[in-house]
Amino acid sequence: MADQPVPQRITDVAALRLLAHPLRRRIEEHLRAGPVTATTLAQALGESTGLTSYHLRQLAKHGFIEEVPELATGKERWWRAVPGDRRYPPYSEQTPEMWAVSSEMNRNNLAELVELYEDFERKAPELGEWADAFLFSRATIRVDPARLREFFEEYIQLVYRYSPDGDDRGDDRKAVLLRLFGFPET
Repeated sequence: MADQPVPQRITDVAALRLLAHPLRRRIEEHLRAGPVTATTLAQALGESTGLTSYHLRQLAKHGFIEEVPELATGKERWWRAVPGDRRYPPYSEQTPEMWAVSSEMNRNNLAELVELYEDFERKAPELGEWADAFLFSRATIRVDPARLREFFEEYIQLVYRYSPDGDDRGDDRKAVLLRLFGFPET
């Protein structure tokens, strides 16, 4: 079980914009698989090394990624994601500018989810037993805002309970993408 980090509330609009940027979202996605250099990232994403290097430095400036000095050789810099429980303020506490950026991020997250599912669907015939690992649940709960927050915190604890606790190579485990949506019916 991985240690659950202390929740970090992101209130800096510049940091939110940074996370909403399409290329930085792709970089973040790539970093889930492990450390990268600007060069390997540029090759994987079809971008220039100068551009990926710039975006990596911006993500590091806000603490979302960090250098991996033990992997560095010569001028080559390696980067890894900094694990965290990053959260955004509730809508009622956001400025109009923050609301616009977080709404854009939410729409992008939903679009990314659709793309990821479509990719899974295309590749399912080749996945063997992993094709059966598609989980789906559709539920409605009747709660007040306090109980909804409690539900969310328990969900986060469950995610960390099942998160890897170190070296998870050499077995049949795969990264499984989890997303939780929760919004009131209007």
